[in-house]
Amino acid sequence: MPSSRGLDGIRCLLMRGGTSKGAYFLADDLPADRAERDELLLRIMGSPDERQIDGIGGAHPLTSKVAVISLSGDGNSDVDYLFLQVSVDKAEVSDSQNCGNILAGVGPFAVERGLVEAQPAMTSVRIRMLNSDSIATATFPTPDGMVEYRGETAIDGVPGTAAAVTLAFEDTAGSSTRALLPTGQQSDLVDGVKVTCIDNGMPTVLMDAADLGVAGTETPAELEAMPALAERLARIRVEAAALMGMGDVSGTTVPKLVLLSEPRNGGVITTRSFLPVRCHTSIGVLGGTTVAAGIQLPGAAGHQLAALPPAGEPLRLEHPTGYLDVGAELEDSPSGITTKSSTVLRTARKLFDGVVFPR
Repeated sequence: MPSSRGLDGIRCLLMRGGTSKGAYFLADDLPADRAERDELLLRIMGSPDERQIDGIGGAHPLTSKVAVISLSGDGNSDVDYLFLQVSVDKAEVSDSQNCGNILAGVGPFAVERGLVEAQPAMTSVRIRMLNSDSIATATFPTPDGMVEYRGETAIDGVPGTAAAVTLAFEDTAGSSTRALLPTGQQSDLVDGVKVTCIDNGMPTVLMDAADLGVAGTETPAELEAMPALAERLARIRVEAAALMGMGDVSGTTVPKLVLLSEPRNGGVITTRSFLPVRCHTSIGVLGGTTVAAGIQLPGAAGHQLAALPPAGEPLRLEHPTGYLDVGAELEDSPSGITTKSSTVLRTARKLFDGVVFPR
């Protein structure tokens, strides 16, 4: 498929994936050189500028995301997916993490661009997530050989309903740190706080909200307005990252931080997720699979707060705008506790398909 890069703009599909929004590109439509690609994406998204007024970014980390997709050459998957987080107020583009919400749009995009042939009723696309070299399979409706975005599935954090996209993850344990519990412990003490450092698709630090002096039910805006909390979370993130073997994380968005408290509305646990400074208005897909794995561990932060369902049932995580239902099944392995399977139900919607003109 020929590249459309040039004076006439760059082919782009803007899509909502889960509770995020991003620009989806074919890899061939972007420069092969990483520095040139990142500089172009900053111009496309309008960064650095807190309003992103001169680009298509939405002035928030959840709406300043990019997916780069190509045919896979590994013989084990259909397409390769590289997720890039474009900073809003800094000239930074990071590939240090996955995004499971943007992942929800990768399968439909692959069909839209002719990388994968749609099946008569449902299509499954096997996706290699390059950020972590792991596999996810997206399954979604394709009646008459075309992607159907309309449907009756509602996910909290998104108004209305859309067609369901089922995401089944493989090898999520240790996606970036090589172990479900990268410190080797179910809990550690960091800056005087009991934390659980865990990676089931997203390197994450779990904490009891009460140990940070908050209820864990505050709105994102209320939590972001607490400078003392922000300073302490920043210290904890740096120290926990060192314990996880992640090195200097001052310029990255991982590990994530999640404050946990008792469920209030029929779920399993209440979450407040930080990425890394802004408080998520919901919770990321892979952050959700990681929380779901962590709270099942008897010695983990938050385990004593959780109202766990019977084995095999989904775990409903409460977040600021509703719920995320997650499946995370653990098992013992020769190297310790790991994840047997992780699943999440999402939706996606095509917003526009055309060309974007960088400034």
